[in-house]
Amino acid sequence: MNFFATAKGFCSIGAVILLLKMYLICIIYFDLPLYEPFDYIQLFLSCLSSVAVLFVLLYLFARKLRAGAYLILHIIITGILYGNLLYFRFYIDFVTLPILFQFKNVGGLSQSTAELMDPLDLLLFADVVILLLWWIFKRPHSLPFKWKRKGILTVSTALLIAINVGCSFIGGGDQHDGSYNRSAMVSTLGPVYYHGYDIYQTARAELSSTFATEQDYKKAAAYLEAADTDITSEYFGVAKGKNVILINLESTQQFVIGREVKGEAITPFLNSLMGESFYFDQIYHQTAQGKTSDAEFMFDQSFYPLTSGSVYVRRPENEFIAMPEILSKNGYHSASFHGNVGSFWNREEAYDAFGYDDFFSKDSYQVSEENSINYGIKDKAFLEQSMPYLEKLKQPFYSKFLLLTNHFPFLLDEEDIFIEGADTGLDVVDRYFQTVRYEDEALKEFFGELKRTGLYEDSIIVLVGDHYGISENYYDGVASYLDEDLSTPEELDLQRVPLIIHVPGQKGETFHSPGGQIDIQPTILHLLGVDTAAYPNFGQDLLAPDRDPFVVFRDGDFVSDDVIYTKQLCYDKTSSEQTKMEKCSPYFEKRNKDLYYSDAILNGDLLRFAD
Repeated sequence: MNFFATAKGFCSIGAVILLLKMYLICIIYFDLPLYEPFDYIQLFLSCLSSVAVLFVLLYLFARKLRAGAYLILHIIITGILYGNLLYFRFYIDFVTLPILFQFKNVGGLSQSTAELMDPLDLLLFADVVILLLWWIFKRPHSLPFKWKRKGILTVSTALLIAINVGCSFIGGGDQHDGSYNRSAMVSTLGPVYYHGYDIYQTARAELSSTFATEQDYKKAAAYLEAADTDITSEYFGVAKGKNVILINLESTQQFVIGREVKGEAITPFLNSLMGESFYFDQIYHQTAQGKTSDAEFMFDQSFYPLTSGSVYVRRPENEFIAMPEILSKNGYHSASFHGNVGSFWNREEAYDAFGYDDFFSKDSYQVSEENSINYGIKDKAFLEQSMPYLEKLKQPFYSKFLLLTNHFPFLLDEEDIFIEGADTGLDVVDRYFQTVRYEDEALKEFFGELKRTGLYEDSIIVLVGDHYGISENYYDGVASYLDEDLSTPEELDLQRVPLIIHVPGQKGETFHSPGGQIDIQPTILHLLGVDTAAYPNFGQDLLAPDRDPFVVFRDGDFVSDDVIYTKQLCYDKTSSEQTKMEKCSPYFEKRNKDLYYSDAILNGDLLRFAD
């Protein structure tokens, strides 16, 4: 019988194609930490055993159904690979189970998804079309498996899986990145087994709160107490009794501050504001899959975000000791302003858990086709319409504003363009400078209104970027704009976001020490004269001269005054040259414990045991 007319030929050729496609996608499209020949071999074996598992699964079907069953599995795996590819192109991350349940929050609009697609992606589905046509017109005969062959295939597959799992625990030394660095996980387990491991981790996290005890909280509290994060600066209490206006600068990165496009400043207003404010130029975003909601969470709670999904969606029923609750004990009213629907990222429920008194969402604004674009109401209209609400708030108040217009894929109406696009060769990057310029103009007008109403002198104003706008997939455009090749440490530097804190009566000053978004809550509270010793947090006052300048990222990377650890390599921070891993080793224990105890508190809902 013709080999191509048999189910054996159909499944065998399909498996070879799937193996090659899976392996090549991992190497070409995913930025995996593959440095040694062994890394490539290990990844290939992971892909090979994943395909072998498909054949083992075919045992479950009757002989005549096995070819069709294989076709369905082939299509499912291809869909999973492509879903991860689209997600990776912008988020430089892999899809997790929690993110699937909150996918409406992730990339959101059809414009964003279309921007991430490439015509060449159709080639990734060519084999699916061929196999589908083959199956329709040839109808491959049944696929028998003799018991001996079943045994050999099963044992071989089990052995390959054992090798994969064993290798994932070998060679990492004291780094132990695999539990939170998904790129490292995929490079060792492969893209299919990674999803199996993710399902296991998600289920384990969901069960944590059921078995958590007060003793678990005491261990976490003891660690935080020993870490001695409650250090203060000479500025403690200088803004006592002042209102707080925190403005979340959507997708705004540090590298645009002070720069120009074709002789025109990108952020002229922010540039002028820095001279009369506390300005921090070494602040890194620490968000994970929750992006803006992660940033908000850190501003309010000073814990690390979850490794997958968002605290807002996965843990809204937890007990929290967040900024609104803390400030309410000092007579503060709290409100959040956002031009999107209240259910986006489950904010309505999360804000209730955090203790917010008011939430002004899309229903609170006059939104029309003329004053909205991309994700919703434009920043100018949003801030203008927010002023009457802000003026009526009981003082002192803590308010938070979430801007929207500077969001991927960075779209503007013609009348809102204040600067020419750059000529980087990538439209997304060129448009980014224009939406940042629009945001800057909106802020200028808002500050004018704050001065008109008298709120300017009675408030500390915090402006902070929430996460990157230009992802790694578009770094060629950034390199073109900067007119230089980007080294790995310089790519990590692009994760810096601006932080400007304006305090009435205080002279402007620039701070160059590394810090993160997790440090913003204790910094604000200390400026207000609130002692944070009684409140569990992982941040430090950014104004304290004796603080530990150490920034941990959710994927296990970190930055200190001396070194940068990223993509499982160690770099000297001053020279940006790769250095011995021993230079980074002293920081691994603190990184691991910080992430471990933060996850333990959130997954176990341990704050319910706090006094």
